[in-house]
Amino acid sequence: MQALVTGASGFIGPRLLRLLNNPLVLSRDPNRARTKLGALPVRMMRWDPLQGLPPPEAFEGIDTVFHLAGESVADGRWTTLQKAKIRDSRVIGTRNLVRGMAQANSKPAVLVSSSAVGYYGDRGEEELFETAAPAQDFLGQTCVAWEAEARAAESFGVRVVTARTGIVLGSGGGALAKMLTPFKLGGGGPLGNGRQWMPWVHVADLTRLFMHAAEQPAIFGAMNAVAPHPVRNLEFTKALARQLHRPAFIPAPYFGLRLLFGEFAQVLFASQRTIPKVALDTGFIFQFPEIAAALRDILATSA
Repeated sequence: MQALVTGASGFIGPRLLRLLNNPLVLSRDPNRARTKLGALPVRMMRWDPLQGLPPPEAFEGIDTVFHLAGESVADGRWTTLQKAKIRDSRVIGTRNLVRGMAQANSKPAVLVSSSAVGYYGDRGEEELFETAAPAQDFLGQTCVAWEAEARAAESFGVRVVTARTGIVLGSGGGALAKMLTPFKLGGGGPLGNGRQWMPWVHVADLTRLFMHAAEQPAIFGAMNAVAPHPVRNLEFTKALARQLHRPAFIPAPYFGLRLLFGEFAQVLFASQRTIPKVALDTGFIFQFPEIAAALRDILATSA
């Protein structure tokens, strides 16, 4: 596999790069990316997703593109400006990437583009397969537009997979890093009544899911990139508390988090019982299908 990767210096990118042979990384700041990636054997090329198309030579000899770039949804309050940055980084960035692919003399065979389970919105007890309808809220419609820009590459023969990721768990960063401090201090607890479903995935399984999507020609369109056993927030909270040997009985009320995070609080309390049907139907085997084993592995690595 000759791969090109965007968003490579984020939480997921370095772990994906370790599965690839001498990939090409597109970055707004190659020097900063090189520092973050350390000794990983990668090639670098400059590209700002919001400022134009990638250099045509970026696609020479490339057969697979992994598109991970996008503004974090969890950094800061969702002001009008921040929401525009979240949407533009995904929609305009993906549009520019695909247009660059279209104009290149050498075109990849497959594009695996990040998306998110935010596509589904708050769905209560409903099991969510890849065929479920999108939500009409901000994240849902952002994901719809984001995926549409990626799927535009199908018009010139590229197989496109949009990987709808859940909460990514791993050591050294990501969602779990933000949760650990209050739990270690004995102040952890469920969000509200804890009944909402959490779609999660171990980062090791997520990178393998990206590779699976690239390597399996039967996969095209949406793929839920989550573990096969979603858990309720209360179950996740108890599992994390057990691993940390800490209590977890202080619930976080919605109104308090709404004051703290603004509109983003809706995402924290959304219930998404997401099932990775496409991955399972195409033979993917999860290393960490259960939350307890996943947390045990991650926290042992963090220790």
